[in-house]
Amino acid sequence: MSIPATQKAVIFETNGGPLLYKDIPVPKPKPNELLINVKYSGVCHTDLHAWKGDWPLATKLPLVGGHEGAGVVVAMGENVKGWKVGDYAGVKWLNGSCNSCEYCQTTNEPNCPDADLSGYTHDGSFQQYATADAVHAARIPQGTDLALVSPILCAGITVYKALKTANLKAGQWVAISGAAGGLGSLAVQYAKAMGYRVVGIDGGSDKEEFAKSLGAEAFVDFTKVKDIPAEIQKITKGGPHGVINVSVSGGAMQQSIDYVRPTGTVVLVGLPAGASVNAPVFSSVVKSISIRGSYVGNRADSAEAIDFFTRGLIKCPIKVVGLSELPEVYELMEQGKILGRYVVDTSK
Repeated sequence: MSIPATQKAVIFETNGGPLLYKDIPVPKPKPNELLINVKYSGVCHTDLHAWKGDWPLATKLPLVGGHEGAGVVVAMGENVKGWKVGDYAGVKWLNGSCNSCEYCQTTNEPNCPDADLSGYTHDGSFQQYATADAVHAARIPQGTDLALVSPILCAGITVYKALKTANLKAGQWVAISGAAGGLGSLAVQYAKAMGYRVVGIDGGSDKEEFAKSLGAEAFVDFTKVKDIPAEIQKITKGGPHGVINVSVSGGAMQQSIDYVRPTGTVVLVGLPAGASVNAPVFSSVVKSISIRGSYVGNRADSAEAIDFFTRGLIKCPIKVVGLSELPEVYELMEQGKILGRYVVDTSK
């Protein structure tokens, strides 16, 4: 395949600085890397944090954001095995890891201290050509709709891992905070596909209709309900067995400690800057609740999450816009106006 010397990308040179749609060089794959012609890339709330630089982990600068890139392998380094030009591949948040530390050896490679992160410490998928470690790049079946699968590469994998972390049984209740957002809309579907009963939490009648259309059995509108914990416990007859906090609201996370069922599990996923959760010792002990953080999935989680999608169990509601329109999508994320998931077409 003919590979150009330059490409279109959205890049920023300082945290919070202008998002520049411009020509930059096409990267050269290292011996262990694939070069992927990114066709589509989902836009994640993490991309907003990377741009603002408001997390306690520094980004590389200048930076091409994005970590939900779906495309086609066009070149590879000399040490790459098991891939060929023309394969469908995905650029995930975890771009690479050392593959030899304690965490990598125990299926916890996202926790590797030397993890390389797409769109954060490694130029990501808001460009037409991106590199990814061949060991960690996602394998996407041929014929898959690359626009629709792109959000699965972070949002889908992340919520699937969170649901596994909650350690629920089929028929049990799970509450999903932020149920109509980019992660939440996928969490509702994965939970339904895994056999759980879903109560969605979000604000607005349009979001209630959306969440229920995806499989939520019940919905709590935080803009209308005064006592949210009481309402959730009423619906679930004692509280949900698990709570998946994908919203970026520290208050919602704190509230979930109150309404989770005794012996239940609260899973923290969203990363609101500077937020903390206070777990009262007495009630936490007496209720025997668990509070667990869930980061991103490992390679097995990724393959399983993609398999749910390719079997038609997950329908990712997306809106496709051109890569040049990415700054406007960031504005919508800042304003909390995202319904579902935005995906950028790198050719526009």
